Amino acid sequence: MSQLHDLSALEAAAAIRAGELSPSELVEHCLDRIDRLDGQLGAFVTVTPELARAQARAAEKLLLERAPATASPLFGVPTAIKDLQQTKGIPTGFGSRVFHDFVPTFDDFIVELLREAGTISLGKTATPEFGLPCYTETDVAAPARTPWDPSRLAGGSSGGAATAVGGGLIPIAQGSDGGGSIRIPASVCGVVGLKPARGRISRGPMDADATRLSVLGPLARTVRDAAAFLDITAVAQLGDPDPLPPLPAGQTFLEWCDRDPGRLRIARTVESPIEYELDPQVRAAWESASALLASLGHEIVDIPAVLPPEAVPAFEVLWSVSSTGAPVQDERAPLLRPLTTYLRARGAQVTGPQFAAAVGALALLARRSIAATAQFDAVLYPTVAQLPRPIGWFDSDGDPAADFERQKRFTPFTAMYNMTGQPAISLPLFQSSEGLPIGIMLVGRPAGEAALLSLAAQLESAAPWRDRRPPIWDA
Repeated sequence: MSQLHDLSALEAAAAIRAGELSPSELVEHCLDRIDRLDGQLGAFVTVTPELARAQARAAEKLLLERAPATASPLFGVPTAIKDLQQTKGIPTGFGSRVFHDFVPTFDDFIVELLREAGTISLGKTATPEFGLPCYTETDVAAPARTPWDPSRLAGGSSGGAATAVGGGLIPIAQGSDGGGSIRIPASVCGVVGLKPARGRISRGPMDADATRLSVLGPLARTVRDAAAFLDITAVAQLGDPDPLPPLPAGQTFLEWCDRDPGRLRIARTVESPIEYELDPQVRAAWESASALLASLGHEIVDIPAVLPPEAVPAFEVLWSVSSTGAPVQDERAPLLRPLTTYLRARGAQVTGPQFAAAVGALALLARRSIAATAQFDAVLYPTVAQLPRPIGWFDSDGDPAADFERQKRFTPFTAMYNMTGQPAISLPLFQSSEGLPIGIMLVGRPAGEAALLSLAAQLESAAPWRDRRPPIWDA
């Protein structure tokens, strides 16, 4: 490795434990890259250099006081927090002009867990307003762009996190996913994006998501880095509404990455309850992923769509109602973007009985979907249907309804698994003829992150992407 940002998160942590690298050195390197390069990427909305330096010094003191071998797997590693998460004393704007002056008085549990594990946050990454769109263009900052072609969007809603990792600004970042918001930008930016199972990572202490669609998870360069993130954040908290049992004693998600997954039955489909067109290069990548899995000894089986068309309007009811959750004062409502205003107007028209009916319908459809694929160990999809979109592609005509329809056609596969709550991962296995990343999504069994990570690590070993880097990497 010739540069510090070439190190994976786990490699950086290992070098820190071995005394070959200090947290301060790594933090300064990342801060320098952010200062020089983020103007081209739009990854960060807030950078906290002095806080990061103080945390790096504290980490070095802890290493002197304790045996380095006892440190967490990501101790001393720089990261960043998505600007949807509450961070005590640090501006948290939720991608909106409405909250440009909001500073939380507490940390979300995931922020606390990452800090307790010794990771060092360098700031807050860009997200679209309230995390609603699948692209990251806002009224508070420049668009988040894919490092592979800065004329194109980074995806969303964890667009800032994905381009920060994909562009070599930080080795790993926190994201969230309510309809694909980790997996979409992971595909667009050429990184690994893991959506854990519902309940795996606590959303507290202020979990106001009545839809139960959204989960928290990592964007990383390697499968093993994503697994290590899960190990330090998958800690159930008192009061969690749907906690999952931990792995058996002595097991870690990272350890599962070194296990042979065995011969698996893997379903595949490109059918969706949403009407869309699949880019020929994306289809070719999906076919190549199928062939790769077959070459590794897995059985590949074609299946029909796992959800019917009636799932779409039910999901839209939940999505529009969730958009009303942010407490926007009437006098600040004109500051909202057109898409947010459109979705909130739709959500405000939903009655209590209609919302309850949509929740019940999706629960039934999710149960049927899980039963229909229960004979398979995983399901294979493209992550998104098209190549990364140009800046302005979604909303340039000013019609929020058309914007929403474009988003559905761009990402017709991801939201299905927010409905079912199953874990899913996007892997940067392929590139287009123009050198743009194409992600492939694998969906695991309910609460089956461990086995899913084992399969993902096998694919990474068979078709490594580590040395495939965007032009900005060596800047």
